[in-house]
Amino acid sequence: MRLLTWNINSVRLRIGLLLRLFEEQQPDIVCLQETKCPDENFPVDDIRSAGYEHIHFSGMKSYNGVAILSRFPFENPEIHNRVGREDCRHISVNFKDFELHNLYIPAGGDEPDPEVNDKFAHKLDFVDEIGNWFKDRYTSDQPLVALGDFNIAPYEHDVWSHKQLLKVVSHTPIEVEKLEKMRKSLDWTDTSRHFVPEEEKCYTWWSYRNRDWQKSNRGRRLDHIWVTPPLKNRLKKHSIVREARNWEKCSDHVPLIIDLKKAA
Repeated sequence: MRLLTWNINSVRLRIGLLLRLFEEQQPDIVCLQETKCPDENFPVDDIRSAGYEHIHFSGMKSYNGVAILSRFPFENPEIHNRVGREDCRHISVNFKDFELHNLYIPAGGDEPDPEVNDKFAHKLDFVDEIGNWFKDRYTSDQPLVALGDFNIAPYEHDVWSHKQLLKVVSHTPIEVEKLEKMRKSLDWTDTSRHFVPEEEKCYTWWSYRNRDWQKSNRGRRLDHIWVTPPLKNRLKKHSIVREARNWEKCSDHVPLIIDLKKAA
């Protein structure tokens, strides 16, 4: 089973790229973030015509939005509101042998000080709330997948310069600390770092501001796929679709993929 997550940065603007991704990567389940699309305008027909008949989404005009697109049926589609807001950042479904959560954690603005930046305060509160929610609702022996755009690059080589980005939102110590607390609460495996050693650079996002993103390679690993212990032994393969960053009218994020072995 192939799982793919991608911050698409507008599903309607990039529906052609999504269909290309279906064709080239043949994922079984696709999770999108930042769809920027109210539910009534979501391109259901295009997606179903490509073979993804089972769809769950929560969207709004111009901002945020998450979607799960699947070749396989699922049950119990839910929308979870966080930190007292209905801003389309967390949905979940149940597959036959695991539960899937698609997350779009707030970016947090530019100033890493919750006292002066409400967006950063919201981000920290969001991570605290969702971490406690997972810990209180589940145990580590339940098969869970949490994935999406977490907007946090936790490790030294998840950013192009650890030293220069310590005071930049997405890599500040307080964000890293809160995300790590969430990860440890259910003994989640960070699948990218399961396959790619921590001392190696690993990125999924390159700013639009970089004219030659490949040459400068000033990236960050903001997109993640986590699994709980029952699924760790089923991890088969990991890939980052880096070439998607060169597609015409591309997102600044690229798709992240894991392959899971069939359940025993």
